Amino acid sequence: MNEKILRYSLLAGAGIFLCMAVAHFFGLKYPLLFVYYDTPFYAYQDKIIAFALIAYLCLFVTAARLRAAVPAALVALTVTVLGLSAVNVSDALHSVLEGRSTLMYWAQTGIFGSYLGWLLVFHFRAGDYA
Repeated sequence: MNEKILRYSLLAGAGIFLCMAVAHFFGLKYPLLFVYYDTPFYAYQDKIIAFALIAYLCLFVTAARLRAAVPAALVALTVTVLGLSAVNVSDALHSVLEGRSTLMYWAQTGIFGSYLGWLLVFHFRAGDYA
């Protein structure tokens, strides 16, 4: 049962990454699909992010199908959560916010962190730490 939950959770993540890729490709700035939705952006950068998100999608689909790929997906997501946290406290972000709060960015980072925690729990519950 734990392995099934892990598999479907990885596939759900792949679906989210697909939605995020579409949002970035077309410049649809919605929270969660576009973490820094209310900051200045360059369309070419968002196209690059969209392509990188397709790599995440492929990694998570592979991890759902091949248990040995799960640790790589977990490492990638861990680095993403740490990276978003670093951006959230960066001077570069604060310089474009003009005094606005970073609370929504932290909330979204927390959602990704919670998803990471969920995946870790079911990865270890499923055993066989491929």
